[in-house]
Amino acid sequence: MPTDNDLLHKFIFDNTDIRGEIVTLNHSLDEMLTNQSYHDSVKQLLGEFIAAVALLSSTLKFDGILTLQARGDGPLKLIMAEASNQGPNNKKQLRGIAKLHETSEDDIDSLISNSGLPNLIGKGVLSITIDPTKGNRYQGIVPLEEPSLADCLQQYFAQSEQLPTRLWLASDGKTATGLLLQQLPQQEADHQTNQQAWNNRVQLANTITLEELLTLGHGELLTRLFHEEGVRIFDPIPFSFGCSCSKERSSRALKHLGRADAEALLAEQGSIIVNCEFCGFEYQYNKDDINALFGPKTTH
Repeated sequence: MPTDNDLLHKFIFDNTDIRGEIVTLNHSLDEMLTNQSYHDSVKQLLGEFIAAVALLSSTLKFDGILTLQARGDGPLKLIMAEASNQGPNNKKQLRGIAKLHETSEDDIDSLISNSGLPNLIGKGVLSITIDPTKGNRYQGIVPLEEPSLADCLQQYFAQSEQLPTRLWLASDGKTATGLLLQQLPQQEADHQTNQQAWNNRVQLANTITLEELLTLGHGELLTRLFHEEGVRIFDPIPFSFGCSCSKERSSRALKHLGRADAEALLAEQGSIIVNCEFCGFEYQYNKDDINALFGPKTTH
């Protein structure tokens, strides 16, 4: 397991207008998947989405919630990752979900036996949504026309942010890692020097293997790639899994359902289970819980 678990490090290169980020997620990804029964291919892709949204949340300046989501006509109809910078103890919080199209389990196993974005999502769109605590909601959309999530996000930055950006994402369903390089507006060096430096660093980063991304600590990885390039690493930013579900939220959902429907469901099933799609946690209600929720019956 990498030593920089659930941490993101920002870094810069001296005398250039190039910045970068590297993130590794393990415990947070494990908590996210503990109560889920995703296929291994889905776990792998969701790990890439989680690593990507962690990078984006530190790249795009905002205060609120950032959502990375893909929808398509493939066997996986929805995959979504969310990052919030409003977690406790100054930790950014992550959560994610994947939903399959309605079909038999045998069909799903055969359909998603080949991992990767095109095979799982099919034809669709990728959206990046920012819900700031103050200000207006923003959403950027790009078609899923590239062979990988990293390629699609690079297309998004080229169209929306107009900043040359490269990403490398890796996930094995247990650990997820992401590396990002971005060329900033010219400040430190002239255009030709910056372009040469950018091409050089991208070429060096392209030599990294998936195994190295998943197993090496951030300092070791950046030193291995850029030991002659004057890279400076900043203090880490911690991440954790965080789900907004609660007993109170599930109770409010039941109250919206209404007493008559809740009691009918209780009579049919013996108990009512409200399942959180993000973390898989189950909130169970028996007859006493329903009576306490709706209060004593009134007679007329």
